[in-house]
Amino acid sequence: MKKVILTIALGVASLITFAQKPSPELLNPTNHSLVLIDHEGQMAFATHSIPMNELRDNTGLVAGASKIFKIPTVVTTVAEKSFSGPVFPEVLEFYPNTAEFIDRTTMNTWEDVNAYKAITGKGKKKIVMAGLWTSVCVVGPVMSALNDGYDVYVITDASGDVTKEAHDQAITRMVQAGAKPMTSIQYLLELQRDWARQDTYKAVNDLVVKYAGSYGIGIQYSREMLKH
Repeated sequence: MKKVILTIALGVASLITFAQKPSPELLNPTNHSLVLIDHEGQMAFATHSIPMNELRDNTGLVAGASKIFKIPTVVTTVAEKSFSGPVFPEVLEFYPNTAEFIDRTTMNTWEDVNAYKAITGKGKKKIVMAGLWTSVCVVGPVMSALNDGYDVYVITDASGDVTKEAHDQAITRMVQAGAKPMTSIQYLLELQRDWARQDTYKAVNDLVVKYAGSYGIGIQYSREMLKH
């Protein structure tokens, strides 16, 4: 009887332990790098798959999250000075040192020597990507990184294309190849994971207030009204 009780107790304990172990598929602050690709004016002008204010806010959420959680991040541009122009203010807010950006002529970031070295030099097997346009400048490095054995995630709502169909078909193609789609809020909250993590709690909520639309308004409201 004692053996049976002990066996049951060990079984319950193992289940509890297992339940507390998160999936290795989940992102955390130490298991991935981030690549922000060509969030620039010229690329944005023709983007119609998502309202521009939403794209900018979502990009701000991703850039801000990467800064809060100290994610190794590469910002790339394409023909910045001659054609595409500066990156979004929402990127510059968190990454103001433009000298660190990787400017390219290639549409596929993976084919640029400096960009490739910068990304792979982070030493992370998981890579998260977002950018403009989805069907060109995101598909290229995503498919290339997958081919090289990396585990690749695509933030779909911080990416955009000339039409919704172009964006959707690009996402479908990448997912079929093995990429994992996610959204900007999902990215932020997956990194926070536990509201008891006080080191990042306030910064995350401040970021949400600024860039997360109605979710942010809700936090602003509760901060003020729950004082009463």
